[in-house]
Amino acid sequence: MAKSNRRAFLKKAPAVAAAAVVAAPSTSRAQGTADKPVKKIFRAAGAKPPDPANPPLFNGTVLYGNLVFISGIGYHQAGDITVHTTKVLEQMKSQLEACGSSMEKVLKVNVYLNDLKDYAAMNDVFKGKFGPEPGVRTTFAAAGGIPRNSLVEIDCIAYI
Repeated sequence: MAKSNRRAFLKKAPAVAAAAVVAAPSTSRAQGTADKPVKKIFRAAGAKPPDPANPPLFNGTVLYGNLVFISGIGYHQAGDITVHTTKVLEQMKSQLEACGSSMEKVLKVNVYLNDLKDYAAMNDVFKGKFGPEPGVRTTFAAAGGIPRNSLVEIDCIAYI
């Protein structure tokens, strides 16, 4: 008896699943494009929009739906890897908070080191900055160095 019930259910299961799949697109179509995320460029208060005749190569911060994308931040002053990492993470924190996010909401971080020998010292500064459950991270040694003599450059993706 149990075996025949199971077979009857399995024979009906593909039809039930297909009906659910067919119904799903019509539900999303009925919602229209109102839920579609929009790309927004985040600029600091008082910052002027770029000149259309001379557009920037990239934007520093882009919002898309509830995601925040922050391009690579470097520190271009004197100092060792500890100073550079500290300054970069402070600037990242500031940018995230200005967008309504935080370091704890970071999902992905890329760290670019000028010299892989600085890995341990960078980690000492980095540890704990993203809360008790940090996102994922990838660390690279940048061949040829970081532009404008920064010892580290960090970018991230976070949510709001």
